[in-house]
Amino acid sequence: MKYLKYLIVILLIFSVALVSWADEGMWMPHQMKGLKLKAKGLKMNPRDLYREDGTGLMSAVVHLGGGTGEFVSRDGLILTNHHVAFGALQRAATKRKDYIQEGFIAWTKKEEIPAQGYIADVLLGYEEVTEKIMSAIKPDMTYREKYEAIDKAKKKLIAEAEKEGEDIRARVAAMYSGNQYYLFRFKRIKDIRIVYAPPRDLGNFGGDVDNWMWPRHTCDFSFLRAYVSPENKGVDYSKDNVPYQPKSVLKISTKGFKEGDFSFVMGYPGRTYRNSTLAELRFDLRNMKERMEMYKDIIAFFEQAGKDDREVQIKYAGLIKGLNNGLKNYEGKFEGIDRINLLEIKENQEKDFMEWVKDKPEREELYSNALEDISAFMEEYTAFNSRNALLGRMVSSYFGSALLSQAYTIFRTVEEKEKPDMERESAYQDRNIPLIKMRIQLADRGYDLETDRAFLKHQLKKLKDYPEEQIPEALKGLISKKNGKEIDAFVDHLYDSTLLADTEKRLELIDMKREDLMKFGDPLIQLASEMEKEMKVLREKEKALGQERQELRKVYLSGLLEKEEGRIAPDANSTIRFTYGFIEGYSPRDAVYYKPQTTLSGVIEKDSGEFPFHVPEKIKELYEGKDYGRYEDKKLNDIPACFLNTTSVTGGNSGSPTLNARGEQIGIIFDMTYESVTADYYEVPELQRTISVDIRYVLFVTEKFSGADHIIKELGL
Repeated sequence: MKYLKYLIVILLIFSVALVSWADEGMWMPHQMKGLKLKAKGLKMNPRDLYREDGTGLMSAVVHLGGGTGEFVSRDGLILTNHHVAFGALQRAATKRKDYIQEGFIAWTKKEEIPAQGYIADVLLGYEEVTEKIMSAIKPDMTYREKYEAIDKAKKKLIAEAEKEGEDIRARVAAMYSGNQYYLFRFKRIKDIRIVYAPPRDLGNFGGDVDNWMWPRHTCDFSFLRAYVSPENKGVDYSKDNVPYQPKSVLKISTKGFKEGDFSFVMGYPGRTYRNSTLAELRFDLRNMKERMEMYKDIIAFFEQAGKDDREVQIKYAGLIKGLNNGLKNYEGKFEGIDRINLLEIKENQEKDFMEWVKDKPEREELYSNALEDISAFMEEYTAFNSRNALLGRMVSSYFGSALLSQAYTIFRTVEEKEKPDMERESAYQDRNIPLIKMRIQLADRGYDLETDRAFLKHQLKKLKDYPEEQIPEALKGLISKKNGKEIDAFVDHLYDSTLLADTEKRLELIDMKREDLMKFGDPLIQLASEMEKEMKVLREKEKALGQERQELRKVYLSGLLEKEEGRIAPDANSTIRFTYGFIEGYSPRDAVYYKPQTTLSGVIEKDSGEFPFHVPEKIKELYEGKDYGRYEDKKLNDIPACFLNTTSVTGGNSGSPTLNARGEQIGIIFDMTYESVTADYYEVPELQRTISVDIRYVLFVTEKFSGADHIIKELGL
């Protein structure tokens, strides 16, 4: 009965038209009507931002896995970040054709090369399905049973949606910790090709030194292209495929802007935690601290491994880049959280919430124990999470040994395929098997066999530093031995005896029956199967605990929504979002003010002659001759490089378009400022700034530096 009461409250909140919403937040398309955008400065019809027929501006924005891109031509040309396209460059690069360092340019469509592993999801529409999901829940269900019921309801909705076509992809996403559910439908395009990427000296100018910092001068962009079958179906790469014809394309503006101008962003932000409780924040801080030490260790290992070998450097370049990015982000979060005293802010917010609860008896009945229950749960969950996370990292394709990860993927896939499709873990359903096989095929582009062998030895020896109760059962006997020689011998046996270094053999094994796979006797498969015994138990417990946490947060979030009359943006979860703000500088500390725009002059000032501050000679020549063409900003008498605005973004927004009041693209988001990363938990408007590369710098490099006039013409310029 209590559950029904607060569900009714939530439905009432969202049935009322909102009068005015706060500026900060990443809003869903249907929530934009409450933002009063015309009054804020928008000069286009707000209804043209999102249209259900796919002709709105938002339909030009595509989800590119962990990033965002946008269609900028009727021939499927996608503009995104250099660092978003980096994985494709890495997989295509060799020591002889080093596309990471030298860049890449296709002078004709025939010269465009596959962006291996990349897919583009084009939004077709979305709808609320809360009642369809919640109707599967019965009052007397356990948390584990609730998880199962919701999972089945999601799978059913997804399966029904994907019957529309072989290239239709669907996803059900929870908002406000399950107070609402939405079904998103996409057209999935699987043939993505690289068109143009600048050299590292421009696309990654400043490297890790400048990462998250301002002033910034990175020309962080690349062009990709989406291809489909002649019948307009999203299919795998084929020479017969044709460029995709999007319904919506962004128009580029080279007219510039001035400080104070309205701007907005559309994209696919990854994760934020603004609606988390104090207990959850403390839990995250502990986790971040542990991850930082792990990131440092992995970075040091692979940097040393590739010190004198460019091939090894190329294979681990994406991993090192990603870990350095995450490490600096965490450092910024710790500094920011301490600087603004976020723990105290959260504590005061929760006191304010409880005072509101106690103001009325009906609120007390619903929400009086909400925060206390979450706090108690997080204490219990912390111990479980430490053990579960360690096991997960051991078989992770990102943090673990590549071959052990492949072995685990093969074993799990084979085991799951013996179940009916709707009873499998969603990641192993038939709809995802082609994706799993693609990752198996591409794995060789991201690891070196002998380096991987050494890394597994390194990882296992590090386990000696962990409490015994956290060490995987399958490895306890080995780790208990004090001499590292036993670990070396154990790993050498695995790598000398396995056949998993052969891609074709891996693809053969994944199609076997479980019984036949185990008879095959590969030692890495056997180790993965032993680890899975423990992981299966932990995974089942995780489902129950995860559902319990969601249910507890759901009660709190329903109260928070009621208190704020629904004027809270849902936390980011890789679904399409809209955010707006203004072109503005900021003052990060006493007596310091940062202007909102940088220029090519600043690029030249930073030139040190060595990466990450090496400026190509041709850029210097263009600068010295003031050969700026049509991309010069007449007020600056320079090429504009990067700029700031006050929009609210996070990881996943990389590659998102920054647009002016008329809905024209003026930049591409590639970062937040160091002082802004705390906004994943709490936004300070005075410090919240997003960094975009100015579209004029993008075009200047494309045309004047690379001579790629064909791309400029395709953009309609």
